[in-house]
Amino acid sequence: MKLQLLIAGSVAAFLAFSSQAAEQKIDGIAAIVNNGVVLDTEVTDMVNKVKRNAQSQGQTLPSDRALRTQALERLISNSLQMQMATRMGLQITDPQLDQALENVARGENLTMEQFRQRIVEEEGDYQQFRERFREEITAGEVLRANVQRRIYISPQEIDSLMKVMEEQGASNEQYNVGHILIAIPNQGSTEEINDAKDRADKVMKLLREGSDFKKIAIASSSDSTALDGGDMGWMNINEMPTLFSDAIRGKKKTDVIGPLRSGAGFHILTIFDIRGANVAEMNEVKSRHVLIKPSIIMSEEKARDTLKQFVADFKAGKADFAEFASANSEDPGSKLKGGDLGWADPSMYVPAFRDTLNNMQLQEVSEPFRTEHGWHVVQLLEKRVVDMTAERKQDQVYRMLFNRRFNEEQANFLRELRDQAFIEVLAETE
Repeated sequence: MKLQLLIAGSVAAFLAFSSQAAEQKIDGIAAIVNNGVVLDTEVTDMVNKVKRNAQSQGQTLPSDRALRTQALERLISNSLQMQMATRMGLQITDPQLDQALENVARGENLTMEQFRQRIVEEEGDYQQFRERFREEITAGEVLRANVQRRIYISPQEIDSLMKVMEEQGASNEQYNVGHILIAIPNQGSTEEINDAKDRADKVMKLLREGSDFKKIAIASSSDSTALDGGDMGWMNINEMPTLFSDAIRGKKKTDVIGPLRSGAGFHILTIFDIRGANVAEMNEVKSRHVLIKPSIIMSEEKARDTLKQFVADFKAGKADFAEFASANSEDPGSKLKGGDLGWADPSMYVPAFRDTLNNMQLQEVSEPFRTEHGWHVVQLLEKRVVDMTAERKQDQVYRMLFNRRFNEEQANFLRELRDQAFIEVLAETE
């Protein structure tokens, strides 16, 4: 009997402990996303980051509850994209991440040590920032891989847009657009659609009465740009979704436009700023590079160190670039030409390669850097501004149409990803 009582007491104590531990664990979870979770601390960190950014820019913000809701939505979307990356086998390696961070630092004219110090001052923890940046790059790659394959642009579409642009003249204005989405559920009922329309009308009323667009976007928008105040960045009118471009054409800075109805819901737009750009000219660079691809035989470290030694030898006058490229480069398109890539618009290259070129001086040779293709060194030989030939105009028009379609399909992909997921938002803990 004593043994039975002892066992019963132990079991009761264990169950009580387990229940308490489970309760404490659940208390720290903001949402369950398929087989993953979003933690309360992640939500709090994101809210605090938005507050710091707003304070530095003198921007007013909505309530903490509205901020928390938007932060949680962003983190749920991030979690779904990270899970997709795992299923795809997509991973951003440490060398790729280091290179991306170095490009950011270089773009802001900072050494890596200065960059780290600034991040510590602004964010508090450099390693945490580094991993968040890895997630941002991974999410971008998930979108690129899944959205690109949905896009087809026909020669007829290119010809049609070229004719429109020729009729408009060479001036090609760019718009910094703000966007608020009042979403409706897939296959929403009449009542749900009417409710969304009422909310959109109330938002329009607030904006017409002078409310701050970015504050309202953070509080009300269901779009992925909500925590950025709805800022979609700079776009040519032909890169916008067709619904937006048709509505914005001819409008002025600070105009408020909408609500515009689409399958996703009701859209409200504003124009934060407008700037002109001339499409008759294009910046080109002439460069050469060496590519070494890591493999079972060639490790990441060996590939990088091989190129690092080459750069040192080249700067010391002990190595010839063309000879080294011909003997060692694994880029079949340039290997036989001594690594020569010819004249090109830098934007045609992958981001890390493009950013490296854009931050170099003439005749400069880069340090080894990583892209998805492998390890590179590149030398910037010349720069020029050229008149756009018909072929180049076609390329630019293709990019505009691609960006427009990408913006549309990205929103569709993210919505489908969420609709197919199991998501449970837990009650907010104190």
